[in-house]
Amino acid sequence: MEAGGSHILPLEGLAIPVSGPPEPAAPLPARVGRFTARRLELQQRGITNLRRHAQRAGVRFVVLVLADLTSFYIMRALIRSVRDDGVFGGWVAGAVEGVMPLGILGGWQFAAALFVSLLVLGCYGQGDRRRDTRRLFLAAALATALPLWMTVWVRGIDLVLAQFSITTVLVWVGLCGERLTVDRLVALIRPAERHAARTVFLGQDDACRDAMKSPAFNEGTDYHIVGFMDTRVPPAPDALGHISELAGILDRVGVETLVATGYLSEHRFAEVVDIALASGCQVLSLPRAAGLSGVQPNLVWRRGHPLIELTAPTLKGWELAAKRILDVVGSLFGLVVLSPVMAVVAVLVKRGSPGPVFFSQERVGRGGQMFRIIKFRTMVVDAEAQREALKEQSIYADSRLFKIPGDPRVTPLGRWLRRTSLDELPQLFNVLRGEMSLVGPRPPLPSEVEQYEAHHYARFDMKPGITGPWQVGGRNRITDFEQVVKLETEYIREWSIMRDLGILTRTTWVVLKMHGAH
Repeated sequence: MEAGGSHILPLEGLAIPVSGPPEPAAPLPARVGRFTARRLELQQRGITNLRRHAQRAGVRFVVLVLADLTSFYIMRALIRSVRDDGVFGGWVAGAVEGVMPLGILGGWQFAAALFVSLLVLGCYGQGDRRRDTRRLFLAAALATALPLWMTVWVRGIDLVLAQFSITTVLVWVGLCGERLTVDRLVALIRPAERHAARTVFLGQDDACRDAMKSPAFNEGTDYHIVGFMDTRVPPAPDALGHISELAGILDRVGVETLVATGYLSEHRFAEVVDIALASGCQVLSLPRAAGLSGVQPNLVWRRGHPLIELTAPTLKGWELAAKRILDVVGSLFGLVVLSPVMAVVAVLVKRGSPGPVFFSQERVGRGGQMFRIIKFRTMVVDAEAQREALKEQSIYADSRLFKIPGDPRVTPLGRWLRRTSLDELPQLFNVLRGEMSLVGPRPPLPSEVEQYEAHHYARFDMKPGITGPWQVGGRNRITDFEQVVKLETEYIREWSIMRDLGILTRTTWVVLKMHGAH
């Protein structure tokens, strides 16, 4: 072997590449004998691990099926009580019967359609699929469409569409609530330390610690973190051991899931995967891009080879068109319906204090383009000149965010407008002009952008919004700028029309309760 090259160190009979001076090789027959014995032990233990994984999958499947059917029959009973028993009066019962007559939620027929839909769309799998609201909505829509298809020709498209919409939404809400309830109950009844998969991380100590703290492994009841194995020499004091002790640690600790973090050479990674799979472990590998903020990794296949494609989490093609249509329709509707309210507010602002009705300010929009945001004026005329002197009173320690409770520059009427968010209504004109969207990241000031780090610019991959994930996620109660960027990046990455409609609905509720507003 050439000096400085890698060598193979016997790992209780299984080889893992390590660095350092080579040791004398054992006679071939003895090495082969140790390898065979250890490999057979791991494979025997692997049968037990595979059985445990299968048992968890079976229990999860049965529990979810029973919970889904229970949720459906509870919803069916509630509809019957309103329609047949008239618990809310005869008028409501008649209205419900008009769109949801007897047989619309036929017992076993609809239950069977719901089960098939959930099964086809993968809603009984592991991980986030079982609680993915979009998949659950599609399953509810498919289950509703299957029994209603034949009635289109008998009862007409209008009535069937009404039945389809109401039934789909009811079933979807029931499924989402039921899945969240099941997760909470499982966490109470089956504590992770006793029933979750015993999970060990492998990599450099700092990378392992970061992965162990991530929500993917630190939240929920799927994984019970036991510790990590270090790839450095010597291993960290709190490590279970070095990678060269892999087989022994898997056996001694009873590992059921192994998570590889950071970088491992191809040969070393192949050895790790071979040993872990032989022992029946579930093997997970964190992509290098998982730690890059503002980057979305996607698995793509090219001629049979899996590749990780790194893309900016931004909308493309039809998504941009759909969002723009929603913005135009929503802003026009809002301007027409709310024009009387805006007229009254404009009069009150003009009479309430000296100065113009509207406040206009330069903000940074999509792609770094500048535009002027429009609001009802809530402050005194020289408010901007006083901003620098009031920075110390901001509720945010980070100067990239700025908000003062009881701001002395705010007029009495302006304080009420902010509490009710009525000062934001003129931004509907920004939306109509294409400078903003109904839902999106909030547009920052140029002075704030000057302090941004590279990954913060992911906020500019989408048009800024009147409302967004930050507003419905806590508004001014979220004071960590990195958390704000994380919420907005996740929103861009997981965008859908249903998500926008959900945020708009939640915004209405947050505004009515005036949570977190200053």
